[in-house]
Amino acid sequence: MSSRGSQVVVEAPGSHRVEEHTPRTPGPGEALVAVHAVGICGSDREVYQGNRPEGYVRYPLTPGHEWSGTVRAVGAGVPGTLVGRKVVGEGFRNCQVCDRCHAGETTLCTDGYEETGFTLPGAMAATLTLPARLLHALPDDADLTAAALLEPAACVAAAALKSGARPGERVAVVGTGTLGMFAVQFLRAISPGELLAVGTGNGREALARRFGATDFRTRDQALPDDFDVVIETAGSASAARTAASLLRRGGRLVLTGIPAPGADGLDPTDLVVRQLAVFTVFGAPPDAWAHAVRVFGAGLLDPVPLVTHELPLTEFPQAIELVGAGDPKVGKVLLRP
Repeated sequence: MSSRGSQVVVEAPGSHRVEEHTPRTPGPGEALVAVHAVGICGSDREVYQGNRPEGYVRYPLTPGHEWSGTVRAVGAGVPGTLVGRKVVGEGFRNCQVCDRCHAGETTLCTDGYEETGFTLPGAMAATLTLPARLLHALPDDADLTAAALLEPAACVAAAALKSGARPGERVAVVGTGTLGMFAVQFLRAISPGELLAVGTGNGREALARRFGATDFRTRDQALPDDFDVVIETAGSASAARTAASLLRRGGRLVLTGIPAPGADGLDPTDLVVRQLAVFTVFGAPPDAWAHAVRVFGAGLLDPVPLVTHELPLTEFPQAIELVGAGDPKVGKVLLRP
């Protein structure tokens, strides 16, 4: 297959190059995807800085696990009808044989960790070749730039499904980043009686309300304590405590953030005495991906306002800087191969 386009290679922490990319011909069960856009996440910054946990990265590496594209070719055993389809794809590689995989819980696969963009070549390249079973086909008229955000959306879809939120319930979201804004949209779609968004500042209040929040508070304001469901997306121990404090007795809490180890988080006594149900999400299993794609296809999810920067692959280091700058004006940063 002829060489075409370029790719980012992180050779070691802090060291990268942009080089010519040679597409890898799809083998049996695989598909070759022309990448349209790839999102940058905090974990990509970890890869570049070298502070991702051991065993969860393998150098040299082409990063990129949030992406969208179009299928250009398929290998043996893959339906030819996939060629030409717009797609997104799961990142976790799973064995499909263990009990957890058979239960559909592929993010709990017992065969060890492998993930696109961390231990295997990712999407910061002109093309990506991967198992076709990981692909989720999009509607033909889908906006591929918006679809590049469906990986974080799928993680939030997993949280929304685990929450069991029902129409008319009072629901809240703690955290106003990309995940928080998606959580507001997923919860809005179930017609809640009330939908509260809680942030550290009010820079995202207008966007949260546009996405369906009926109320917005900052964490230092007086907060209610009688909500049925709370989804936490901020990733700090204090955010987890705030989220738990919002719940009525017997309420349901879903944690999606990963706080720093050793931080003073939830109080087990409080959880037991108030009989709170606590769920956690790490990554997205296939049913959550399918849910995110369905909700996106139905027009109930609008990722476009979350994108603030689109850069070419050659500006990879600038994109990494933007993601880590802590500037409230920086939302989702996309690279365009």
